[in-house]
Amino acid sequence: MSRALPDGRRRAGGNNGAVTASPDDPLRPAAPAPRRLGDLAGAFALSPAGPGEGWACVEVTGVSADNRLVRGGELFAAHAGAHVHGARFVPAAVAAGARAVLTDPAGAELLAAADPGVPVLVTPDVPALLGRLAADLYGHPGRALGTFAVTGTNGKTTTAFMVDHALRSLGRRTGLIGTVEVRVGDRAVPATLTTPQPADLQALLAAMVADGVDDLVMEVSSHALALGRVDPLVYDVAGFTNLTADHLDFHGDLEGYYAAKASLFDISRTGVVVADDRWGRRLAAETGDAVAALTTGPGGDWTVTGVEADATGSAFTLAHRDGRSLRTRTDLPGAFNVANAALAAAMVLTSGVAPAELEDALAGAGGLSPQVPGRMEQLGDRPRVVVDFAHNTDALVQALAALRPTTTGRLHVVIGAAGDRDRAKRPEMGRAAVDGADTVIVTDDDPHDEPAAQIRAEVLAGTTGAAVREIADRAEAIRTAVLEAADDDTVLVAGRGHETVQEVAGVDHHLDDREEVRAALALRAGGQHA
Repeated sequence: MSRALPDGRRRAGGNNGAVTASPDDPLRPAAPAPRRLGDLAGAFALSPAGPGEGWACVEVTGVSADNRLVRGGELFAAHAGAHVHGARFVPAAVAAGARAVLTDPAGAELLAAADPGVPVLVTPDVPALLGRLAADLYGHPGRALGTFAVTGTNGKTTTAFMVDHALRSLGRRTGLIGTVEVRVGDRAVPATLTTPQPADLQALLAAMVADGVDDLVMEVSSHALALGRVDPLVYDVAGFTNLTADHLDFHGDLEGYYAAKASLFDISRTGVVVADDRWGRRLAAETGDAVAALTTGPGGDWTVTGVEADATGSAFTLAHRDGRSLRTRTDLPGAFNVANAALAAAMVLTSGVAPAELEDALAGAGGLSPQVPGRMEQLGDRPRVVVDFAHNTDALVQALAALRPTTTGRLHVVIGAAGDRDRAKRPEMGRAAVDGADTVIVTDDDPHDEPAAQIRAEVLAGTTGAAVREIADRAEAIRTAVLEAADDDTVLVAGRGHETVQEVAGVDHHLDDREEVRAALALRAGGQHA
């Protein structure tokens, strides 16, 4: 059974919730160098559980916190999970080839009743140590990569894709880690977490180094920062998009949320902050001279000027107060995507690339216009149908505002809200939908363990007017919106973006908004209308 994570991604069941992969996936290094347990014990103050001989000479070639991912010769990290201690999975890990176990005192006590057949090392807090130990075991792969990190409430995925696109246009070989996918060079797999768990992250970086990757681009979630998942990485360039109310169920309040986001700049050498909102301005002021402020109006170290919007996107100039500048464009619609594109360009320039070099490279690559799954992704043009991940109030407002100027007919929106998340934003999203669209259909998103009808009712509480309907089944809601729209209308399907699994009461159901849109457009092309 799948369980939803705090940041909304899903994982398969089992020990410790690590990223899933098979041995031939590009998420793990193929042939890491072995390390002796005695060397690791000395470096990280690990203690053997009970007497034993020869354990210090045992060699391990990797580390995993999921027994299903263990490869022969690896160290299995068994720590407390949400529902069960990982030590319960030691027999399965050993059967899969684990050569040793790292656990905490509680895990060692669980293992004391039966000899697991391999050495057991103990540390007080496995998760706190795991990133540093994995980095050491894999040879600190992050140090061999140029590293770019993006955080913020909205726009992380798009900006990361844009940074990756810019670096590739410069001829760099890149690795990408984010909400939509994990990519090592030209090999990609779907992501299960915005930011992987510590051991998985270091293994992934080692795989990138082995693959000849030059630069890493990754989204770093506030959850990952609060939980120490990226330790001990130090990023070359960090970027901040914006901050609006989201994930308050985890962080408690906006101050806690902001503090988590801001901590990225404590582990980054330099960075760029979009300072268009009060949080961005505060962050730019608090981070000092090593971080540049970017504004879409006057006043920033980097400033966006000369914006020329057209039916497909916007051209703009990005200028620095020292006289450097470049002109480029993005085909992703909306002022917020101009900000995302400007941030991506500024991050690459901050890494030392000359503006003229980047401008020329982007000119040959169609500007900063990568294909970003589920991010303002247009799937039809008569009517125009757009799928977007807008799952909070500000993102919904921005998406509708981006589509309104180029909609000649009416603007329709299909929205829902996720269960087990910020309840306060539900009526706000309903209100934003009514304010920004001509018609609204409220439907299910991911109910998780909450009653779906209750979630819809809370969204509907913020809506007024006869142009609002409730259709529980999301596929039916999408189909209705597409079939009822006129040719010159726009339909925005908001909230789930690239996601392909809808969780209802602990059960996963396949549901891809893009597939449902394509099916509805096919019905429409066949002459069927609502």
